[in-house]
Amino acid sequence: MRLSIRLAYIFTYNLFQFCGHTWILANMMARFLTFGRDALADTFYSVGVVMSLCQLLSILELFHIADGIEKARPLPRLVQVIERNLLLVMVIMLEDVQSKPVVCVQFFLWNVLDLLRYPHELLCVMDTPSFDMLWTRYTLWIPIYILSVVTEGVTLYQALPYFDSMGSYSIQLTVPVSAHIHLPIVLLVLLPALAAGASLTVWQLLKERKQHLEKWNKKLKRK
Repeated sequence: MRLSIRLAYIFTYNLFQFCGHTWILANMMARFLTFGRDALADTFYSVGVVMSLCQLLSILELFHIADGIEKARPLPRLVQVIERNLLLVMVIMLEDVQSKPVVCVQFFLWNVLDLLRYPHELLCVMDTPSFDMLWTRYTLWIPIYILSVVTEGVTLYQALPYFDSMGSYSIQLTVPVSAHIHLPIVLLVLLPALAAGASLTVWQLLKERKQHLEKWNKKLKRK
């Protein structure tokens, strides 16, 4: 009974994420085909709420891995969840950044990544894995992820002037010691941290890809 509840939960979660990202991508493509480049400016206003909900719920995936419901390396998922949610918070804070084309490109890449991953996860939950989905998930995912990280860096860089011109986004800390934190400096520190985290994630993903493909090849040899 417990096992069936766990399977039903993880299936429902992956299905929700798949449907959410499918809706976002379909909405973005329909708006672009209808309005052309004008649709880039209001991408966040049209899909931002659903995107924020999907990314917020993705925090649960860290608990899935820790609990053993999902078998995956925790570090790549942790980096992905942190970088996406931090970037979304920054975009929500800065209305001027929301209308930039780079946000549209960022959302598009995130959706492509998730639509490569969640169908594969659904097939695994149903115990009907597909080699094509497995290969796509662990091969195409990596270069697209690298592109998405580059886009995240561009978004952070373009947000610097807006934070710099708004003193209200500077934080004064008094505990445990008095310190003044200027958010543009924090963003500058995040850029190399983002690159380092992405490099480590790609290394882990390559190992994960090799491991899964080797398991599949061994399964074929047994048959």
